[in-house]
Amino acid sequence: MSSSIGTLFKLSTFGESHGLAIGGVIDGCPSGLKLDFKLIQDFLNKRRPGLGSLNSQRQEFDKVEFMSGIFNDITLGTPIGFIIKNIDSKSKDYDNLKNIFRPSHADFTYEKKYGIRDYRGGGRSSARETANWVVAGAIASQILKIKGINIFSYVSSVGGVDIKKKNK
Repeated sequence: MSSSIGTLFKLSTFGESHGLAIGGVIDGCPSGLKLDFKLIQDFLNKRRPGLGSLNSQRQEFDKVEFMSGIFNDITLGTPIGFIIKNIDSKSKDYDNLKNIFRPSHADFTYEKKYGIRDYRGGGRSSARETANWVVAGAIASQILKIKGINIFSYVSSVGGVDIKKKNK
């Protein structure tokens, strides 16, 4: 029942949506990388809840705090530990979900995986968990940039709306 992803660059995450904090440990980051902390925060700001009418109105500022693996803004090659404190969880707002699973949510899957249910905002199945992935992705993007690797992506279809690709 792992909460880790990756082999050479591995992220293990912890925490719950309505716990004290979420966070992770990144193992496999090379030493000597000067981190751009502003870029990491910019990535987090893009996924931050409460900014649109279709996402959570929870007001979390997603301020990442690095605990280990970095000295004078340079990676040490040792595991990088970080936390993001939860400041706007309202667990009692979920009391009506104690006995039902939310449609299109991972509540049921996580109960089957872990054998216990944390209905307070979904626990580990909350979108809040993605903030951990964003931190790791922001650091990975800095490694890739040094190696001259760029990644581009876009949404080509939503529902019945498609971008028409012109054939040359």
